[in-house]
Amino acid sequence: MKQSLQLKMGQHLTMTPQLQQAIRLLQLSTLDLQQEIQSALDSNPMLETNEDSEDNAAPQDNSTQSEQPSNSDQTPSEYTAQTTQESTQSDDQEPDSFDDKWNDDIPSELSTDSSWDDTYQTSSNTSSTSNRDDDSFFESNDSAEESLQDHLLWQLNLTRMSADDRLVAEAIIDAIDNEGYLRLNIEELLEDFKRQEPERFQEAELEEFEAVLHRVQQFDPPGVAARDLGECLCIQLKQLPEPPPLLAQTLNLCQHYIHLLGNHDYKQLMRKLRIKEPQLQAIIELIQTLNPQPGAMISPSKAEYVIPDVFVEKLKGVWTVRLNSEASPNLRINTQYADLIRRADSSADNTYLKNHLQEARWFIKSLLSRNETLLKVSSQIIERQVDFLEHGEEAMKPMVLHDIAEAVEMHESTISRVTTQKFMHTPRGIFELKYFFSSHVNTSDGGAASSTAIRAVIKKLIAAENPAKPLSDSKIAQLLDEEGIQVARRTIAKYREAMGIAPSNERKRLV
Repeated sequence: MKQSLQLKMGQHLTMTPQLQQAIRLLQLSTLDLQQEIQSALDSNPMLETNEDSEDNAAPQDNSTQSEQPSNSDQTPSEYTAQTTQESTQSDDQEPDSFDDKWNDDIPSELSTDSSWDDTYQTSSNTSSTSNRDDDSFFESNDSAEESLQDHLLWQLNLTRMSADDRLVAEAIIDAIDNEGYLRLNIEELLEDFKRQEPERFQEAELEEFEAVLHRVQQFDPPGVAARDLGECLCIQLKQLPEPPPLLAQTLNLCQHYIHLLGNHDYKQLMRKLRIKEPQLQAIIELIQTLNPQPGAMISPSKAEYVIPDVFVEKLKGVWTVRLNSEASPNLRINTQYADLIRRADSSADNTYLKNHLQEARWFIKSLLSRNETLLKVSSQIIERQVDFLEHGEEAMKPMVLHDIAEAVEMHESTISRVTTQKFMHTPRGIFELKYFFSSHVNTSDGGAASSTAIRAVIKKLIAAENPAKPLSDSKIAQLLDEEGIQVARRTIAKYREAMGIAPSNERKRLV
């Protein structure tokens, strides 16, 4: 076989570091992106935030700008901004006058028993006073949230109790969960105390521990330290300022028949309590005024805030999309460090500056590419879901990633990265971009309906149903079929469970 040389031309995709960085920034959420930008600002001296003018906060960065020249010692036009010059003529005179004023305020002789604060008052008091009007003062000085145990122990310290009873009460409070329920058996608690401290609790009886528990159950919030839902409701009923009507029947229901109320077995309840339907309705309304989770009043969960990536608003009859400029700071090249680069110098310092300048340019270019891609995808989503903005969820159209990928001429994986953990602020609320993508269900006229729209229709039908005769899944499927939407009963059950709606037997109410 004779060997020969052949020249072939081909194309292949290479994952360069710059491409990897662009992909990584593209899939980051807003909070992660802010941390990434801050990390780049801390590690790269060539990067700085552009805060010179308010125009940079406007959505001017939404448009794609031309490529910068490759001259290393000249800052590109798209990365520079106008800078302001500051006068420093009086800097040399200020220290002397400040020293003179400092010396005049301090007396020549100080008494031996005096302190520095007695003679010279710092400006911390005035600065703290001026900050009191600022909302950030209260946020920065806000103490940690009080837990339920702290709230109960504070009440325990105000209660007259023996040392042994106080020790038992502390153990009971420690076993209360965030919902306010006691997750410990009193019998087991008694055995633990007898085993750990036999000298003090060897002769203790269960009634003594029960008495301590009843003392703790009188603490705020009402219903705390209950062992089950029925006991929790009974404690709250007994602590009402005025005895309501049908109190005895309500207590009887909570103590013995709370499971029947959970199953909505109203006929059995009326037979057990020997009451009529209007009386049962009044008892249920009274129970609904009580709190089944008293501990949640003291330990509220922290609110989680979502920063939208894009804003959607209607201007002059046209729906427009703009990026949230506050989600990420506007970056530029530091001109002072860029001017230090010399073209023909190969020293270590010059090489260091050149490398960081190239990294800064690629980082800014990746951010611009991310914003441009996010704006393109969001614009296409709004263009296809105008009916949702105009009429609500029932007008949502079916849409998949492939539809947007064809419109913006990108791969579906890129669209998936863009729409993950990215949020859109619309007049109808804040939604994740993934929310606008949904599968479709065939209709009788040959069209397709979005699964999101079907969920909205199901929710609407259930909201308008008769509480005494709630709609079953089969009935909802029949009503949708009459509207031309062909959905199976098991699909209705899946959508209903996804929305957190109970089945028909649990939605039954008294009229």
